[in-house]
Amino acid sequence: MTGRRVVVLDHGSGNVRSAVRALERVGARVELTADRATAENCDGLVVPGVGAFSAVASGLRAVRGDQIIDRRLAGGRPVLGICVGLQVMFERSTEPSTEHGDVPGLGEWPGIVERLPAQVVPHMGWNSVSPADGTVLFAGVEQERFYFVHSYGVQRWEFVVRDGGMAHFTPPAVTWAEHGVPFVAAVENGPLSATQFHPEKSGDAGAQLLRNWVTTLA
Repeated sequence: MTGRRVVVLDHGSGNVRSAVRALERVGARVELTADRATAENCDGLVVPGVGAFSAVASGLRAVRGDQIIDRRLAGGRPVLGICVGLQVMFERSTEPSTEHGDVPGLGEWPGIVERLPAQVVPHMGWNSVSPADGTVLFAGVEQERFYFVHSYGVQRWEFVVRDGGMAHFTPPAVTWAEHGVPFVAAVENGPLSATQFHPEKSGDAGAQLLRNWVTTLA
């Protein structure tokens, strides 16, 4: 595990230094960059996201992050999205944006990001999760709590196997949490994984989750 090369994609999404430090603490060699060749060829790519869905989606496209992610996934190379970095992997969001307009997501997964119908929004603080069977990310931290900061989430999982299905297809592992309603807390889908919570702000549990992901890097 030690020494795996990880790029945190620098697309202008707020303070990402905490993610860099957290990954370094679990043994990765980390670079914060938007350089395409570096991002495409590292062992693992982390896509952070803080703020509005449309701003993150626009920022990613501005540095060709959508192309970088597509190219990595086509080659089976790991990508980890964090917070809005999970949300933009879906098709679109209902979050309004006057600055960027109606910006679509990357469409790696079908589904819509919607405002949480809870009494208190944003959902801010520690919450438990219900890990999926066969999870790799949550190994050893299945009963732990993680730190969330968000007002929108994916409340319905709409993944469909097309073309009649595949005999050896492994369905995505979807982990759920609840705030007013159930929402997607994490997805593990081959080389593409993502968390709605911030593992870099989730103490020892978040560190173990990042360690689990770094351990999978080839």
